[in-house]
Amino acid sequence: MFNLFKKDKSPTDVTAQAELAAPPEAPALSWTERLKQSLTRTRSQLGNQLAGLFGGGRIDEDVYEELETILLTSDVGVSATQALLEDIRNRVKRQHLDDTSQLREALKQALLELLSPLQKPLDTTTHQPFVIMLVGVNGAGKTTTIGKLANFFQAQGKSVLIAAGDTFRAAAREQLQAWGERNQVHVVTNQSGDAAAVIYDAVNSARAKNIDIVLADTAGRLPTQLNLMEEIRKVQRVIGKAIPEAPHEILLVLDANTGQNAVTQVKAFDDALKVSGLVLSKLDGTAKGGVIAAIAQARPIPIRYIGVGESIDDLRPFNAEEFVEALFS
Repeated sequence: MFNLFKKDKSPTDVTAQAELAAPPEAPALSWTERLKQSLTRTRSQLGNQLAGLFGGGRIDEDVYEELETILLTSDVGVSATQALLEDIRNRVKRQHLDDTSQLREALKQALLELLSPLQKPLDTTTHQPFVIMLVGVNGAGKTTTIGKLANFFQAQGKSVLIAAGDTFRAAAREQLQAWGERNQVHVVTNQSGDAAAVIYDAVNSARAKNIDIVLADTAGRLPTQLNLMEEIRKVQRVIGKAIPEAPHEILLVLDANTGQNAVTQVKAFDDALKVSGLVLSKLDGTAKGGVIAAIAQARPIPIRYIGVGESIDDLRPFNAEEFVEALFS
């Protein structure tokens, strides 16, 4: 027997019901939210301890000593910690602060003044091709950074070419080729094992094809391997023969998880190559972001980019104010 009151569901009704039944998609996190997430460990380290310290009470030497301990355990380093404490003491006197609850803002402003000189976005419009030579120790994240930089520059409408100059590490070339396919970017390689020759060919190819940016990978080096560091200097000289004044940027990629060892790497690579910019990778790991303050105090080289995750768009220019806000929010 037919049910005269039963209505067939139209496709529109079915679709509507399906949409109602489906769980809503989680909204994509903004860059600021991703930055906050990546600095969870540092924020927890600072926040939990500073909450007690800045909870109210008289500012005295015991407060300064406790603040010193908190900063040191957050990878800020001895030199930067002393500089920050001196800055805060001056603010306390100048602004007539007398309660610890007022120290929070004083610390934020002191950090911001220390880190702001490192905020210098990379200008790639000064040369064509603009040659960027990437250096760093094995495991710092050079290959991944190159892939993310290729994506970043392409989003700006620039053409990119990658030179697979890490001819020592197994699978380095294959990894770069995978990133090249993902970004639809040509990767220059050869079987000779001569890094300088690979990068020289890539630079000349970029000139012939009017490519905007060349990303030149190099083999990972420990700062103590002086003979191997000399090989990187050779690559630097060869690039200069292909294009005078090149490389136009020498980017040192640092793993944020290495803590104070990152400062040692900055000094060693800068002494050898005159590093012009830094990339701080893996801030989403176990890193304590205070190491940026240590770098700012020891060797204030611009931090061009920071990486906060594994996604291809998780690399952005360093912004001191955003970074400090993410630490305290």
